Amino acid sequence: MKSASAKRTVGAAFDVQRVRADFPILDIKVGGKPLVYLDNAASSQMPQPVIDRLVRYQREQHANIHRGVHYLSETATAEFEAARSKLARFVNAREEREVIFTSGTTEAINLVAHGYGRKFIATGDEIILTTLEHHSNIVPWQMLAEEKGAKIRVVPVNDAGELLVDEYEKLFNEHTRFVGLSHMSNALGTINPVKSMIAFAHARGVPVLLDGAQAAPHIAIDVQDLDCDFYAFSGHKLCGPTGIGMLYGKAAQLERMQPFKGGGDMILSVTFEKTTYNTIPHKFEAGTPPIAAAIGLGAAIDYLSNIGLETIAAHELELLDYATSEVNKLPGVRILGTAEHKAAVLSFIVEGVHPHDVGTLLNQDGIAVRTGHHCAQPVMRRFKVPATSRASFAFYNTMAEVDALVAGIRNVQKVFA
Repeated sequence: MKSASAKRTVGAAFDVQRVRADFPILDIKVGGKPLVYLDNAASSQMPQPVIDRLVRYQREQHANIHRGVHYLSETATAEFEAARSKLARFVNAREEREVIFTSGTTEAINLVAHGYGRKFIATGDEIILTTLEHHSNIVPWQMLAEEKGAKIRVVPVNDAGELLVDEYEKLFNEHTRFVGLSHMSNALGTINPVKSMIAFAHARGVPVLLDGAQAAPHIAIDVQDLDCDFYAFSGHKLCGPTGIGMLYGKAAQLERMQPFKGGGDMILSVTFEKTTYNTIPHKFEAGTPPIAAAIGLGAAIDYLSNIGLETIAAHELELLDYATSEVNKLPGVRILGTAEHKAAVLSFIVEGVHPHDVGTLLNQDGIAVRTGHHCAQPVMRRFKVPATSRASFAFYNTMAEVDALVAGIRNVQKVFA
């Protein structure tokens, strides 16, 4: 992680007001007050260049892809596959065929659970997950374990919200067959030491999937450097459309897996006696995909890459550091998740006030935060709370918006005094 001085140097060259001009939704009013959008961990907003790209596709290029020989089909196919190439570069995949389009992180994880897990995990086998996982990286593995008679083992966390890596290592034995890790916690913002955890698993012949839904918008991803077997994320957290995401998989792993869905385009030949599956990545992309959304995600990757993930991370860390400092000054407010390495997420509890009431009152000031268990109920149970209020930052947020959040929390406390 960068030093504070390095963060300031990068951040000083970043013109947040210029960036905000690309996001028309940030100009709207909520109850007559300026929108302060701090719910980016749930979904980021979409810049005008991505909106324009979606409109251009629908107006000038729309057709079904693959197999068509007419102009529009060939154009749409080329643009769809160009988006795949952009995603491959974005995560530094070794080959473009290692990138599979999905509807999002959830489908990507389910694809691995079905395509890999149902084929290679058997009775008595063990799957390692962590306390920090989103439900999307828990429930598919529970379903698989129940079906196969396998067992889930869980890595605990300390009071700062950091994984206990020593305990992780102790979970491995001759029955360990798979590891699922969040790269970054959606509930606490913790950035997990996934590279060393992957290396430990690989030394024991165990493949690893990373849930990158939260990390991909904030951290430069290099799947070759991480050496993960699978990496999943969603487009709508990356300034792209909803309903689109990506699964990266090492080609050797994808070749071994069975398809998750059957249908058109994932086959080479079909008879009533036998079906021969297509090559990767098409083996896992049955049916007509969300073509416009994929092209829109490609445009979002272009937009973020032009700004630079390092620049984005630096600005967001400045926001997080400032928000942490200011919220910590408020009596009766407690931050959950104080890991040394974290990003962009500030979960907090206002003493004596339910998080839903906090969110409702903040909304009256035009401030959008997320309240609830954040699809991370094991985290809530670990910290003995039913829910939190979560402010999550993006590169288009400002210090003034942090000030508005702090003022809004003070107002909540006055109302409930």
